[in-house]
Amino acid sequence: MVPLRRHIKESLEGIYSSRELLSVAREICSDLPGITESDLFSDTVPAPDIERDALLEERLRRLSAGEPLQYVMGSVQFCGIRLKCDRRALIPRPETTELVEWVAAESSAEGTLLDIGTGSGCIAVALACKLPGWRISAWDISPEALSLAAGNASLNNADIDFRVHDILDAGDVSAAGMFNAIVSNPPYIAQAESAGMESNVLDYEPHNALFVPDADPLLFYRAIASFALSHLASDGTLYFEINPLYADRLEQLLSGYGFSVLFRSDISGRKRMAKAVFANDRK
Repeated sequence: MVPLRRHIKESLEGIYSSRELLSVAREICSDLPGITESDLFSDTVPAPDIERDALLEERLRRLSAGEPLQYVMGSVQFCGIRLKCDRRALIPRPETTELVEWVAAESSAEGTLLDIGTGSGCIAVALACKLPGWRISAWDISPEALSLAAGNASLNNADIDFRVHDILDAGDVSAAGMFNAIVSNPPYIAQAESAGMESNVLDYEPHNALFVPDADPLLFYRAIASFALSHLASDGTLYFEINPLYADRLEQLLSGYGFSVLFRSDISGRKRMAKAVFANDRK
């Protein structure tokens, strides 16, 4: 048998850079009995364990095929909480934590909040943990994604009202109540952009949660803004994660619905978040 670190490196060469390999090795070995972090730095060979070794080989096989680490491990750390993660929904991204922190920092002690297109539930669950005085609802068109989200809420003792709704169907959502805040990280990648995306995203993550038509990249933002006209409190706030390519067009769209808009950049300096409130002259 070859040393553990060498085996992992040889199995994942070409998939991860040498800089990434150590963190990946730590993650896939973190819950394996009889393997310590020192084994990843030495030339020792851990004593054989049939079940453990089979699990490690299964993880290496899936990773070498290009499957994302988060799906292979079945969970991800997000905003200080642990979430289940699988192909029913997109993998929660670090950038989205910045949106959650923005919403939490500006929220009062209590209120009502709606997360549209909740996916794994990462935004709704994280905000429920940060804002215990708020009543939070979360919608998605996918029952499978909502099942995952509900599991994440249970895992983190978060009380959230999950519903299957299609924000693009005005009739489906017309009976909803009023909210002090509406948050969404909707699909915002134009189909044409897929040519430059990584295969591990295209091959594994749900396309209906990623892509919008090239001819209408602001499809979901328009629907949410229209919905907000009658379902967002007069002093309420819209929060979005956005595609930086369409920031100017989004500002024009939201302004046309009577909102004033503020953008915030992510850690890479790109416009990735937007906040919208009703303009002062709204009647």
